Amino acid sequence: MAPQQPSSGITASRDPGLARPVADEAGWSEVDLRAVDTVRVLAADAVQKTGNGHPGTAMSLAPLAYLLFQQVMRHDPTDDQWLGRDRFVLSCGHTSLTLYIQLYLAGYGLEMKDLEALRTWGSATPGHPEYRHTRGVEITTGPLGQGMGSAVGMAMAGRRERGLLDPDAAPGTSPFDHHVYVLASDGDMMEGVASEAASLAGHQQLGNLVAFYDSNHISIEDDTDISFSEDVPARYAAYGWHVQTVDWMRTGDYVEDVDALLAAVEAAKRERSRPSLIMLRTIIGWPAPTKRNTGKAHGSALGDEEVAGTKRLLGFDPEASFAIEDEVLAHTREVKERGRAARERWTPRYEDWRKANPERARLLDRLTEQKLPDGWTDHLPVFAADPKGMATRKASGEVLTALAPVLPELWGGSADLAGSNNTTMEGEPSFIPENRQTEEFSGNPYGRTLHFGIREHAMGAVLNGIALQSLTRPYGGTFLTFSDYMRPAVRLAALMNLPVTYVWTHDSIGLGEDGPTHQPIEHLAALRAIPGLDVVRPADANETTVCWRMALEHTDRPTGLVLTRQNLPVLDREDGTLAPAEGAARGAYVLAGGSEPEPDVILVATGSEVHIALEARAALTGEGLTVRVVSMPCREWFAEQPLSYQDEVLPPAVRARVSVEAAVGQGWREVVGDAGRIVSLEHYGASADYERLYKEFGITAEAVAAAARDSVRDATEPTRPGGRRGEAG
Repeated sequence: MAPQQPSSGITASRDPGLARPVADEAGWSEVDLRAVDTVRVLAADAVQKTGNGHPGTAMSLAPLAYLLFQQVMRHDPTDDQWLGRDRFVLSCGHTSLTLYIQLYLAGYGLEMKDLEALRTWGSATPGHPEYRHTRGVEITTGPLGQGMGSAVGMAMAGRRERGLLDPDAAPGTSPFDHHVYVLASDGDMMEGVASEAASLAGHQQLGNLVAFYDSNHISIEDDTDISFSEDVPARYAAYGWHVQTVDWMRTGDYVEDVDALLAAVEAAKRERSRPSLIMLRTIIGWPAPTKRNTGKAHGSALGDEEVAGTKRLLGFDPEASFAIEDEVLAHTREVKERGRAARERWTPRYEDWRKANPERARLLDRLTEQKLPDGWTDHLPVFAADPKGMATRKASGEVLTALAPVLPELWGGSADLAGSNNTTMEGEPSFIPENRQTEEFSGNPYGRTLHFGIREHAMGAVLNGIALQSLTRPYGGTFLTFSDYMRPAVRLAALMNLPVTYVWTHDSIGLGEDGPTHQPIEHLAALRAIPGLDVVRPADANETTVCWRMALEHTDRPTGLVLTRQNLPVLDREDGTLAPAEGAARGAYVLAGGSEPEPDVILVATGSEVHIALEARAALTGEGLTVRVVSMPCREWFAEQPLSYQDEVLPPAVRARVSVEAAVGQGWREVVGDAGRIVSLEHYGASADYERLYKEFGITAEAVAAAARDSVRDATEPTRPGGRRGEAG
């Protein structure tokens, strides 16, 4: 997409002391050079106007960003969802102006007023780029390293989709071939999630991934020598990346050698068997007269005097703000025509593919619409009643294996815990370069079973990148306690409304002998605190099936399936004593004792503790009490139900309630009310078999029954806002 070279009427007097960018091979005209300098002053103006932000990187990376959006990337500003487009990830999201100004210049819909409204209420230009908020933004970024991790996921998803849709095409000839470009900073390189993801990318030989590392040696605490001295290119070479360095300071003077940068990009695009890293040595804030190469240029407004001085150096009117010559804007907007032409060249290949592959074309249409195939639920397993039971993690694995033939878009794996998480679809090949296969796991580059290694943080970010690619549905597994390692990525999935499924097993002290380091206590409450995340803890194998169905039917949120290590009875629901497992789809339902509209007491439980509640009910009914047991696998789904249904399950008139969950009781007071009791675990676990642990820690039917009797008594007393003080229950 090389730019045209119109004659220029621009005669700006750029300071002769500033070396001109070298862009002869790139074919840049005077208008292109003026456009790049315009980017710098717009970045300075935008931050100065709002009074805060990050101008420096947007100024120094103006040539790189301009090169990518005007010349390197295949994209069409008139169709930001074009399947054939390259993807751009701004991992260093604090420099959002690096992206916003290019979207403005290219004609994605941002206008000058949007740049003027940077970081203000209701603007299209928030402090960090936000997915689905600003047209042309592919991903929400800000927490450093997350963009790098998600870019790896996008590249993996691109390869998987190629395998689903066009596996036999020669490299570079498929309409689905594209590159993922990611821009990262020193801060991204310091974050551990980027290191985890880069290691995985090198192992996976992702030739469709190109990362730019802006090495300017400046962070908020100024010179990074205070904390960071490693040889990043050597590290990435050791990961198995194709590494190049472009040093704009190599001559002793600062010369923006765009031609060298373009040559490195072209070499990276030719490299098909390794991801590529291009380290670009820059000076942050260039060419601000006194604040270039300082921490002050990184994260604060330059000041009126410094902005004016920058404009004088670049030949702009120091009194004018947010100025752009008509010729510059008209020239940069020509990328729309180049993008449209690229799409028109791509379309015949795409149409030829559709004609030659009608079945795959139908699959693509379904995936694009995010629709599940007709009759897919017929493949979901139904488990026979069994008092000896089955762990819900095992039931989950059987659901995945059953769905493998009917949902090719569903794929995933584990952070080195496949056998424990039951995340491997039986008989499905691994997603792995052929030279990386093992005796245990065979596969191919287009396989289905993912192996994240012991990289939970990267796994979370990678899953986000796969979901952002939009066509496939990813899942990833680890122990629930290690969801702590994933939390930043899980939060971003919720923020972006991504349909990622987490398989978090070993959900409580029920995992037993591994002890308190592995036994999650506070995790359910902490995860429920994330807005937009569905936390789901099924009570038996059939509830697990229903919950998997719901997770897959939701396309606008992530779901965490929280599953047991220990066996749980598969409940016998045939005689009508216990309600069908389908009730789990509503988040909570009356499992037992629904015949009484206002029972004496309601027992509310999740997961493995539902069975303890059923035992307690048997004891209490023997005493003459009417007792309802509510299984509440997902509080978020229940909260979405009509109030009439919620009141039907939990009648407001019934104040006697007990919750039971083998975790901290935080959050349950709002369910059980002022007279209710909370049977919970308010301390860490211990190493022993799970049956002994439940007994020692008082998560028993006897404890639940005692709490129920106390709650029935308290329900006869006046209301006590907030419940009983100083008691967990």
